[in-house]
Formats: sequence, structure tokens, C-alpha cells
Amino acid sequence: MSIAKPHITALLFIVLLFSGCIKNDLPYPKIRQIITSISADGESREALIDSTNFSVTLYLEETTNIAALRFNQFTVSDGGEADPDLLEGTYDLSKPLVVNVSRYQTYQWLIRAEQEIERYFNIEGQIGETTIDAIGRRIIVSVPENVDISRLNITTIKLGPAGITTLTPAITVGEYDFSRPVRVDVTAHGVTDEWTIYVEKTELLVATDNVDAWSQVVWAYGSCPSDMRGGFQYRKADESTWQDVPSNLVTQTEGAFSCYIPHLTPLTEYVVRAKAGNDFGNEVHVTTQGTSLIPDGDFDQWWLKNDKIWCPWNENGEQYWDTGNTGAATLGQSNVLPTDHTPTGSGQAAELNTKFVGIGVIGKLAAGSIYTGSFKKVDGTNGILDFGRPWTLCPTKLKGYYQYKTADISHASSEYKDLIGRPDSCHIYVALTDWTAPYEIRTNPNNRQLFDKNSPSVIAYGELIYSGTMDDYQEFEIILKYRSTSRVPSYMQITCAASKYGDFFTGGVGAVLYVDQFSFDYDY
Repeated sequence: MSIAKPHITALLFIVLLFSGCIKNDLPYPKIRQIITSISADGESREALIDSTNFSVTLYLEETTNIAALRFNQFTVSDGGEADPDLLEGTYDLSKPLVVNVSRYQTYQWLIRAEQEIERYFNIEGQIGETTIDAIGRRIIVSVPENVDISRLNITTIKLGPAGITTLTPAITVGEYDFSRPVRVDVTAHGVTDEWTIYVEKTELLVATDNVDAWSQVVWAYGSCPSDMRGGFQYRKADESTWQDVPSNLVTQTEGAFSCYIPHLTPLTEYVVRAKAGNDFGNEVHVTTQGTSLIPDGDFDQWWLKNDKIWCPWNENGEQYWDTGNTGAATLGQSNVLPTDHTPTGSGQAAELNTKFVGIGVIGKLAAGSIYTGSFKKVDGTNGILDFGRPWTLCPTKLKGYYQYKTADISHASSEYKDLIGRPDSCHIYVALTDWTAPYEIRTNPNNRQLFDKNSPSVIAYGELIYSGTMDDYQEFEIILKYRSTSRVPSYMQITCAASKYGDFFTGGVGAVLYVDQFSFDYDY
């Protein structure tokens, strides 16, 4: 035994020597670490989590102290750690905050806060809207040339968050001397900013400030003295006779007024001018947009892929719409399919079914949906989609036909357990956005990213929600509500779902939605 010991010792030494030289080339698994939930005291609405760009946008009420924000909810992916942990202490969100979320690898997230503070300042007899420059902390008001600016009446004033703002000097409604710029300290949350109020004289009484041309509608904006009533005139560029815009189409606040002019001809040049009394503003030339049909909006084109996945386009044609069938088919069959049940009695429509797909109790709820875009891939039992198709026109409404049969909600995620037993709802919505590329949708709760109608990228939005049972098709119109008449869209999104909360695997088995004959209207 004593003779063997040196050999054993030497062997162990050799093993240890070589083991020390062995490299562990096995890489750590790459697991995306995301922020799964976040909220703070004083939010105006739910935060927007963008797990594609690793960013969060918080929306704060105007009275919230953005420099001392306290978070009340903050979670990250299972197994991940965040630095800093936002549930500890307060944070200054007046500038973006960097949060590192780590597990094997570190992902840098940027937390931003948006806080819209309503500010206004108006003077009796002013021309047009007040210019409020929040960055430069300037207020600029225009008045007619013949007005005595040493004796001007302030009619309304609000320069900071309601109820917590003090002004020094204490400027209120009433008469003030604006022959020189007036400086005022605005204090809220212990922070004081100096603002300057400028009153400028102008010889121009009426101005055509802006004109936005859509396909069959033109929007016009003008300014005049606040004690005058503004209006607009228009004509085709190749005609000489002006037409007055009906007064019921004109709205006015103080010295700013606007209107919409309907029933115009697409691809036609028009001239628009503001007016007030006997004075006219500058003439603005604009050309209306064209019109376009929604590709495959009649849902007549279908083909069967791999004998189980129904696709809403010609097999050899260009795809415009897609469904969740690829995901549903991983555990069962397509739940969106063509049907001869149509509102016109000819062609085909889309039938969207909410089903439980799987074997026995193993599976999950699949809500039938059809949308403009494409299904990218399956993520386990979840899906990754591309939303949106390029679009640059400004329609006024989405029209079509639908029929719905509801069912009591039978399956729900943890977020919507309280909905079980209630009638399910169908959901049809349309959005115009300024996306630079299709928007990625992910239904996996670990890295979920869904469409947010309140996102700043949304220019216009409209929706239909219904929770009853219909005997036959009904025609619908969804009015698009625009945040701006001047922003030009780059993408269009239409989504139809048999269960409103289908993205959260919540709905009623047996709910059915039929849709057909989708088109855009371009007039009011």
C-alpha cells in the first residue's frame, strides 16, 4: 500500500494540473431580461413598456413631483436583478434614468417620464393663440397695432400645476402694464423658474396660420382679434368664386379659430383663406390626397397551408392580412377560416372563433383574430407578430359588416380572473401611426409587448367593442379620432378579435365573430 501511494499522489497531481488548463467554453445562456411591470405614484395612465428598445415611458399627472418620484410596483423577468431597485427610495425623472436588468447578461433600460402641464395666458383683444414656450419659459401674445399695451386685461392665467403653484409677483386676472416684458417667478414643489411675458403689436389683424389637406377634407387654422368672429373661405385653384365655410363648422377659442371643409374632390388644388369682419388673411394653396381601397378588404382570398393553416390571401399572391392560425395550429386547428356566410350572399367572409386548443386540460385559449400584418413565429405556445402595413392617407372612418355571438368568459389569465363568467366581447380597431417599421407584438408574458392605443406614435385611432349576440350581419362605422391633422401617417393597423382580451389568453370558448367588406371613407 505504501508503494502505491506515490503513484496515486502523482496521478492526482497530473489530473489537477490538466484540469486547471481546461477552459469552460460553454457560454452562459442568453436570456433577455425585461421589465415586466412598473408603476409610480401620481401616474395619469399606465406606463408604456417597450421591450424591443428596452425603454419605459411613464405618464405623470401635472401635480406629481417629477424630481422625487416614488415607485409602487416594479418587477423584472424571473431570476433577474435590477440596479437600482426602483422600489427603494425616490428618483428624479426630470431626465432619463438608467436601470440595469441582469441575469447572465446585463440589459440597459431607459426610464423616461412625460408630464404635460396645462398652461394658458390670454389677454382681452389678443390676436390668435398665445405662444407658450415651456423650454425657453416665454409667453408671447400679439395684439392689434392701435392697442394701448400699458393697460391690458388678463382674462385667464395658469402657468403651473393646478393648486400647488405660486406666482411672484402675484399676477391674476385684471389690468396690467405690458409696455415692457413682465418677469414672473413660477414656484411648484419647491422649485422656482423665471418666466417672461412679452406683448407684441402687429399690423396683421387676420392670418391663415395653417391648412392641412386630406383626401376629401381640408382643415384650416386662423387667427384674429379675440373680440371678432373668425371664419374661412375656399375655392378650387382654377375657379374665381369664393365659398364661405358654414359657421357651424368653425370653432373659436379667444383669437384662434379653425374649421374643417368636407365634400372636396381628391387630387385637386384648393385655395383657403381666413376672414374676420371685412379683413382677410393670406391665401394658402393645398392639394388634396388621393384615395385607396384596403387590400383584400372583402376577405375573399384564402388558401390552406399544410392542410391545417388557413391563410387570408391567394397562395401565389401578396399577403396583406394574417391570423393567429399558425400559433393555434401548434396545439390544434385553425380558428380563423373562410365562410360562405356573408352579408351580401356572395363571396366569402372571415370567421373568427375563440377555442381552447390542446389535449384535455393541457393547452390554452386561442382567440380568433385577423389583422393587417404577418405572423412571424411561434414562441413556445405564444406568438410573435408584425403589426401594420405602409399607409400615408388620412381616412375619416373604417366601414364594414360584422356579426357576433358572445359566450361567457371561461378562461382567463391572472390579470383578468375577475372577468370569468361575464359575457365575452369582440373588438375591432383601426389605427394610423408614424412607425418606421412594422411593430413587433409578443404575447409571451415574460417579454410581452402589445399594441398601445395611447402610444405617442399613434396619430389616429377608433374602435368597436360589442358583447351581445346578433341574429345577422350589421353595418358598422368606426370614426377615426386624430390627435393632429398635420401629422402624416406611415403605417395603418386594423385588428379584429373574437375576444377582446385574447392577447392575455382570456375569453369565452364558443365566441364567434364574422367580418366582411372592410373599406375606408374619406369624408365627413
